[in-house]
Amino acid sequence: MAATAKPAIDLGHAEHTTDAAIRGLPGTMPRPIKVVLLGAGSGFTPRLCNDILRTPRHAGGEIALVDVDAARLEPMREIVARLAAKEAGPRWTVSADTDRARVLSGADYLICCIEVNGLSCVRHDNEIPMRYGVDQCIGDTVGPGGLFKGLRTIPPFLAILKDAERLCPQALVLNYTNPMSMMCLAAARSTALPVVGLCHSVQHTSSVLARRAGVALEEMEWECAGVNHIAWMTRLAHRGRDLYPRLMEQARAELAGAACAEWDTPDLVRKDMMLHFGAFITESSGHLSEYVPYYRKRKDLIARYCRPRYDGESAFYASNWPSWRAAHDAKRARMLAGEEAIGWERSHEYAAFIIEAREKGSPFTFHSSVLNTWQGGGPLIANLPHDGVVEVKTLVDRNGLQPLVHGRLPPQMAAICAANMAVYDLAAEAAIRRSTEAAIHALTLDPLTAACCSPAEIKAMALEMFEANAAVLPGYR
Repeated sequence: MAATAKPAIDLGHAEHTTDAAIRGLPGTMPRPIKVVLLGAGSGFTPRLCNDILRTPRHAGGEIALVDVDAARLEPMREIVARLAAKEAGPRWTVSADTDRARVLSGADYLICCIEVNGLSCVRHDNEIPMRYGVDQCIGDTVGPGGLFKGLRTIPPFLAILKDAERLCPQALVLNYTNPMSMMCLAAARSTALPVVGLCHSVQHTSSVLARRAGVALEEMEWECAGVNHIAWMTRLAHRGRDLYPRLMEQARAELAGAACAEWDTPDLVRKDMMLHFGAFITESSGHLSEYVPYYRKRKDLIARYCRPRYDGESAFYASNWPSWRAAHDAKRARMLAGEEAIGWERSHEYAAFIIEAREKGSPFTFHSSVLNTWQGGGPLIANLPHDGVVEVKTLVDRNGLQPLVHGRLPPQMAAICAANMAVYDLAAEAAIRRSTEAAIHALTLDPLTAACCSPAEIKAMALEMFEANAAVLPGYR
């Protein structure tokens, strides 16, 4: 049975409202704060900063932007400075630096959005596995692409945390960077700082399911737990009525060839997993198809279950990520030229609401990736590895983060999560110890890769990827 809390705002409902409906927590910020955003060239930065600046009754403080790419950092500093002037006046100052050590001192919150060697690696992270028969849609959180992104990204992340332990040991670290589970697990094994992983798949999925069930989101009752991108909606109800029979009926019809609703996507992988395993999963069908061994191992299965874009398109991320990055840069240029407005409604991203709840002492719940034995406590999900990272409902208030005990997942759902957690365990160790052997073992256990390749083929593929990444993977043995 899942544990429950009675916060002032229960994100079992409010975390999934539209941007315009989110109004902020009651109370007044008691002090100015310092927020450091790492990887400030990220597309997340404008909206995350906008959310912080639009926090009601804020005492203000400093937003410090950090990025190793000065050409991307300066435009972002100007955009955030304009936002601050527009939304908060003199209460906030905005600074920017390419050297994090010059700005970390005294930080209360670190928001991590770093991207390491993205443009130079995204193509071969996809093309090398494809030659071995491993077809990826996204390839940035699991599988060959996710593993090597983790190997590149975790060491710089741990270096940031090491500096933070010295310069701002009181800071709360909010991580948005993928591969989420690998990043948070490596951090949990390397630092005493509280590190929490934030994703928006839970918010989005609950909204999708409310629409499919034909109920108001704020009236839907639900529980969700698992690991990032494989969290299970273990309970869905409306006024005590189980919503799953209706959703199951819809899924059977659509998998048999019936059209889905005009506003919806086919989402066939998630619907099929729901029918066979008993609950809906929180990430898109394209992402999910990479976490399980069932849907991407043969061309006929890809044709049967996968659809365009995030619904399962082959090489979707690798083919589009460079153009998405260029589009973000072009949008920033239009903002700075006065051709596009700067400023938005407060979004449903968690970071600003976590900060607000912690500072005001007003309880707020959300879903986060944390160590299963958070700060030495008992397991949050009893039948998942106790030394792994899980995604559960989490309360935050003046006392900090308090992940809530979920209990046990149904065994078939836990087994899907545990299979991926074995990969994360070895991947985190590979990144911490710079171990080629541990990385190969991680990839050998990956469910999709193992469904497509023999161990010898997996080792050959991994070594080829190490060679392609040699310039950006220093120190691996």
